[in-house]
Amino acid sequence: MTDTTTPQPPVAAKHPIIRSFHGDDVTDDYEWLRDKADPAVIAHLEAENGYTEAMTASLARLRQEIFDDISARTQQTDLSVPAHVTHHDEQGESRWWYFSRTVEGQDYPLRCRVPDTDGIRPDPTRALADEQVLLDGNAEAAGHDFFALGAFSVSPDGRLLAWSVDHAGDERFTSYVRDLSTGKDFGPVHTDLAHGLCWAGNEHVVYSRVDEAWRPFQVFSHQLGTDPEQDVLLLQEDDDRFWLGVDECRDRTQLVFMAGSKLTSECWLLSTDEPTGAPRTVAGRIEGVEYQAEVAGDRVLLLHNRDCADYSLSTASLHSPGAEHWRTVVDGQTGTRLESVDAYAGHVVLSGRREGLSAIAVLPRDGEDFLEPRWVGFDEPLLEVQPHSEQDYGSATVRVFHTSLVTPPGVLELDLDGLGTTLLRRTPVLDHPVHGAYDPADYVQERLWATAEDGTRVPISLVRHKDVVADGSAPCLLYGYGSYEACIPPSFSISRLSLLQRGIVFAIAHVRGGGEMGRAWYEQGKELSKPNTFSDFVSCARHLVDLGWTSPDRLAARGRSAGGLLMGAVTNLAPELFRAVHAGVPFVDALTTILKPELPLTVVEWEEWGNPMEDPEVYACMKGYTPYENIRAVRYPAILATTSLNDTRVLFTEPAKWVARLRETVEPDPQRPILLQTEMVAGHGGVSGRYGGWREEAFELAWIISQITG
Repeated sequence: MTDTTTPQPPVAAKHPIIRSFHGDDVTDDYEWLRDKADPAVIAHLEAENGYTEAMTASLARLRQEIFDDISARTQQTDLSVPAHVTHHDEQGESRWWYFSRTVEGQDYPLRCRVPDTDGIRPDPTRALADEQVLLDGNAEAAGHDFFALGAFSVSPDGRLLAWSVDHAGDERFTSYVRDLSTGKDFGPVHTDLAHGLCWAGNEHVVYSRVDEAWRPFQVFSHQLGTDPEQDVLLLQEDDDRFWLGVDECRDRTQLVFMAGSKLTSECWLLSTDEPTGAPRTVAGRIEGVEYQAEVAGDRVLLLHNRDCADYSLSTASLHSPGAEHWRTVVDGQTGTRLESVDAYAGHVVLSGRREGLSAIAVLPRDGEDFLEPRWVGFDEPLLEVQPHSEQDYGSATVRVFHTSLVTPPGVLELDLDGLGTTLLRRTPVLDHPVHGAYDPADYVQERLWATAEDGTRVPISLVRHKDVVADGSAPCLLYGYGSYEACIPPSFSISRLSLLQRGIVFAIAHVRGGGEMGRAWYEQGKELSKPNTFSDFVSCARHLVDLGWTSPDRLAARGRSAGGLLMGAVTNLAPELFRAVHAGVPFVDALTTILKPELPLTVVEWEEWGNPMEDPEVYACMKGYTPYENIRAVRYPAILATTSLNDTRVLFTEPAKWVARLRETVEPDPQRPILLQTEMVAGHGGVSGRYGGWREEAFELAWIISQITG
């Protein structure tokens, strides 16, 4: 007899198809859940949403409490630290302070500026006179269900704004040019653009366009006031493995183009005085060699892996930048991963990672010579520091973003000569009406080390309330990613306080496939070595249990995108180890996707995962871990899969298929439901607008809390 008191999950129809590769035939009953133009697909997603709503209705009060927590602790009417920009035109120079501000009750920031009349940075805690609103996100979002600002670039003379917007969540942008004296946009409008665009002088806007597979592959130069049909194609990338982008250097004398795959890159330069000219290659393209070019006056700085997998820094003349002319400035050191370089008139700023944590170094410049790097010291055991690139080329200071698991985000001003830092502003955490003031001393952050199956030491970043003891009774949320050499920073989160103040331990497993421990860390978690990513996470979870920070019946796991693949894989590997799993926009049908070169991103992904179409060993490896094809008929954790209908990076199809197969395979447990939530107007990052984002986070955290604290 059917239970009519408990909501029943939707049952997806089965329309079996056969996938055949390398002599292996696989039946897929749910591949039909791919076409979002099919009314039956939409009806199924809406039914899943209805079921999730019914199954989480009892959490409405908890969701509201978490939303109220975030609202109460956030200074909603706020102002960023103003940044100084100098513009030049035929009348001379004009100096401005640029900033953004938010207003309580409004979802999106206002981008603003005020004239610099005395050289003194405006006080961000006070209203600024002579404010000019350049772009009000709330006005631009009016009448749209989704709003994401892409490019925002003011012309060198300060008179025009080039900007772009996405109103669907599919990351295909439409661009506009705005006259800042009138606030009016004028044509033409360009569509299907990639995220960024820039200026070449004051009359040309340079932009990149995406192809049908959402790959940026062309860069055009548009002269204001002309027909877009006359736009000049500056560069085109025909290799489907490569993305193509463009930016202007800090002194705005050169455009820097870069084509990059997962393993190889090539850069070109073009003078902004020749906005329709032919870009010239910096050092050509060598398979397996990655480099990035930064213009430093009459020199070019090259950050590259030609000599060291963790990158070296070289320099060459702007006029002869070929690899044969490169002169080493900073020798690469294994374990010290150099990630980016920013050039200023008198200094170079390097950012990278040392001992698994982010770090910043400064190289003073003496003409064509660059002196030894000096690393900037910070005194927290865990932290994230990143230089901001918004300063003028001639600046003697740079801004540094600084945070940790217990320290709210702050903006520091770094003196490039003395290396001293001055705190310009720390994001306030307001007093909570129940819990009172936030005090970092109430929380403990620490670095732990788990031992992987092969003996590798895997770092874990952990934060907890000081009163939590390691007796196995504490609930815990373990987060992971582990792909693309991306690092998960140990950074502060206001929403996380809703966990910590409930006695929940939060930890990040810095598994292989990420970049925390250098390039080798990444290479040991990709292609045929990808299973290390999943076993590392399981080892981290077991280490937390062994140390007494939690127990399997109180441990939740969370990850997004490629981290969602991680969630699906570890659920199959060790379902008994987790009470609940949240997989956001999860890449859980990885093998099917990577076998479809017509899909967005697939071809460029072959250097990350391998090419299972051509390589039977890669096919077998991926088939052995792809979550959709390895579900077991045993008791599983409670699962919440969240996705977005317009996601271009990971199609909604993947979690929809995964949930359908989970329900028909795993051992049913009414206390451990399997849920799917699809945002019908959103993209890879979820819904737009800060209040919508807070409600989305409150929904997910409330579900996690309900599963591990009962």
